[in-house]
Amino acid sequence: MPDVLIIGAGPVGLYMAALLLQEGVDVQVLEQRSTPEAHSRAIGIHPPALAALARAGVGEALIAEGVRIRRGVALAGGKALAEMTFAGVSARFPFILSLPQGRTEALLERRLNDLGDGALHRGVRLTGLSDDGGQVTVEAVSRFGAVRYAAPLVLAADGVRSPVRTLRGIGVRARDYPDRYLMGDFADQTGFGPDAALFLSGEGIVESFPLPGQLRRWVVRLGAGDCAAGAPAADDVAQRCGDAGWLAQCVRERTGFEIDAGTNSMLSSFGVRTRLARRMVAGRIVVIGDAAHEVSPIGGQGMNLGWLDAAALAPIVTAAVRGEDVTDPIKTFERTRLKAAGRAARQAEINMALGRPLPDRLLALRNRAISGVAAVPAANSMIARRFTMH
Repeated sequence: MPDVLIIGAGPVGLYMAALLLQEGVDVQVLEQRSTPEAHSRAIGIHPPALAALARAGVGEALIAEGVRIRRGVALAGGKALAEMTFAGVSARFPFILSLPQGRTEALLERRLNDLGDGALHRGVRLTGLSDDGGQVTVEAVSRFGAVRYAAPLVLAADGVRSPVRTLRGIGVRARDYPDRYLMGDFADQTGFGPDAALFLSGEGIVESFPLPGQLRRWVVRLGAGDCAAGAPAADDVAQRCGDAGWLAQCVRERTGFEIDAGTNSMLSSFGVRTRLARRMVAGRIVVIGDAAHEVSPIGGQGMNLGWLDAAALAPIVTAAVRGEDVTDPIKTFERTRLKAAGRAARQAEINMALGRPLPDRLLALRNRAISGVAAVPAANSMIARRFTMH
């Protein structure tokens, strides 16, 4: 019997496993997907998360493959309104690292296999679990048929639809937003280099981020008149918008930049919602990452928030495995991480509000306000720290 079962081999579950294996904890990871997810939505790794990832021995590998974003610029009407530098947010990592989630997961999985070859079990779908107060029993289905696992502790990093959360009856506070976005990756022809760019258009914000391989991600906030507004699914959005060509046209109209639709390598849309678990600890089961909190992708905090959950939880789990009393630490963990999730959700709401469509008069007022605040060094520094989760 392992010391700990981890449900989910996404970025948070893999990182959690690596941290525990480093401390000599016997871990098994159960993942429903038979193969890693190739599609990447999340790309931004913030400085506190980089520091946490370095603890698992993957920091240097991630940085070697990613793009270091040291500056962001806000533009309107072809003119620069504001600039934000990340130079002061961290002495060790004065940047946001841009790296597709697929590569991040691959490097984490490689580290996991180095530490505990055979710890990861793919193609295992959870069907039930029970906690008798002494151990947790997990029932699942694999390609070999019905299987059963047991461990004293279960950590659930099984995503926004978390079967563990559902089976344990952990409630969530939910909120849906009207905002919808379309994004795609294209060859970078902007000249921005490693800088991020935000275009403050009256039709809705356009965000642009560098990616490895001379690529750039474009994210467009869809307005009420756009073909995809209110569409129920990503594939439907892409079809109704005319795929990458529509996105390229929208970018050109709102920013003046030409992008080559023929170089598109990813196209996806997403809506926005918040799901905050009412608790993270249920007996011998703990939910972390997206299983515990789903926040808006705008601002790129969700994946980072999960890593910080794991970093805070790992020493508590290690102590528990060694027989120490962790009653008070686990209560503190739950309280502080739920508070952090609420704070991230509020920041995401601010980020979304700043990018919504506005009539010309209100747009001019908003842009002047952004320019004015950014010109005050203390305010600029504070915003940079909040944006990077400090």
